[in-house]
Amino acid sequence: MRFTKMNGAGNDFIILDNRTERIPRDRFPAIARTLCRRRLSIGADGLMVVEDACQGGDYRMLFYNADGSEGEMCGNGARCICRYGFEKGLAGETQRVETPSGLVSGARIDRRNYRVRLTDPSVIDLHRPVEALGKIWQCAYVELGTPGLPHAAVPCPGLAHGQREELRELGRALRFHPAFPKGANVNFYDVLGPQSIVELTYERGVEDFTYACGTGSGSTVLALALLGQVSGRDVAVSVPGGMLRVTIDREGESVRNIWLTGPTNTVCEGEVLDEELWEQ
Repeated sequence: MRFTKMNGAGNDFIILDNRTERIPRDRFPAIARTLCRRRLSIGADGLMVVEDACQGGDYRMLFYNADGSEGEMCGNGARCICRYGFEKGLAGETQRVETPSGLVSGARIDRRNYRVRLTDPSVIDLHRPVEALGKIWQCAYVELGTPGLPHAAVPCPGLAHGQREELRELGRALRFHPAFPKGANVNFYDVLGPQSIVELTYERGVEDFTYACGTGSGSTVLALALLGQVSGRDVAVSVPGGMLRVTIDREGESVRNIWLTGPTNTVCEGEVLDEELWEQ
């Protein structure tokens, strides 16, 4: 079984081309759990599977979190898969990628930088206060795509110098909070100015902080733009893995497009030899 390892701003993924591998779909959760384990296997935040298109796109992307759960979509994963698709000859410099939550369009900017149009928001709730750990947190809640990928945006002044362990406990509490029936990716943020924020995401399915979350960055900037706290145009999002940029196209209070731009990195390619996988 051949694989490619990539990351987008530190959000890392294992990619399998199932057009050639022909692995039964019910095997992917176990494959994701095994291969994504750090130190014990290749290690990654998630598994992406390339399959033939079935709804008019160039190809289809399935996404599995590190715990084996199937994800609706992944923004940094989509940017990486667009580079993969271009370099493997699946599509040109502009492409259309089918995902479980809708069609994602992507564009090559240069060899390493890619931009994607995230799926449209299906839920926007700018004021969803949540009680956790004895305090009320003024959250915004956004779902991208249909079915919606859930994100909570939580203000955290001084985030760049915050205490990770305290935030990890809060992230875990909010991620499973009943105010978010589907669970939520929890995006802590600090607004530095109209063009810049700092963000840290506690990601469901990974159940810890990740170096970046593309859909989280898009959802957070969307909420902040509608709240008037950022411009929504080429907003720099500083994450532990680097820098992402988000642009929101609006018509009044309606959102037309959410654009996510950032770097990609091809780490390695090879053959999976993990003996734990074959013994399952």
